[in-house]
Amino acid sequence: MVNKKIMLSEFTLLLAHGAGADKDSEWMVNFSLAVEALGIKVVRFNFPYMDKSVKDGKRRPPDRMPKLQEAFIAQIEKLSLDARHIIIGGKSMGGRVASLIAAEPDRQSVAGVVCLGFPFTPPGKPEQFRGEHLKSIQVPTLIIQGERDKFGGHEQVEQYEFSEQVSYVILQDGDHSFVPRVRSGVTLQENIQRAVKSIGKFIETSVAS
Repeated sequence: MVNKKIMLSEFTLLLAHGAGADKDSEWMVNFSLAVEALGIKVVRFNFPYMDKSVKDGKRRPPDRMPKLQEAFIAQIEKLSLDARHIIIGGKSMGGRVASLIAAEPDRQSVAGVVCLGFPFTPPGKPEQFRGEHLKSIQVPTLIIQGERDKFGGHEQVEQYEFSEQVSYVILQDGDHSFVPRVRSGVTLQENIQRAVKSIGKFIETSVAS
């Protein structure tokens, strides 16, 4: 935990992208701007495989998890030279990588973790659970999940076992990118705003207290 007098503006969110879209995708940019409206600085980055794809236009699969973690840790170390209070997180795969790093005993210097659409299981493969480490993680962690997320929706998330440090927010009728159906009466922007407010509350109550 960090001193409760720390303001939101003193936190930096290091945000990683998901498997298929880079740091400058419309979703990543819009979400970052919404978070920055709270006064929180956001730093986005690309994993190495995505950097290559951006440069040559060739679509590539993600690197293996050890390489993804190595790249994320390098970004944390680089950012820590200037930022004191770092929260790590990301969209889908990026959030998973962040949470795995924070769950390691020697990587708990980060203030918190924010997972945006955690990929708990591949679609249609509930037996391949990817959240085992969330049962024991000791870093404050917020999971923001769409109600209809095919990688783990509301009903599934309610059944999972989490550490006391983990909290989650369900966005109404949202899919893996928080997009609701028109008939729901909710808009994507409303879901993003709720997600962002949840991040602010998470920092104030679970990280900065």
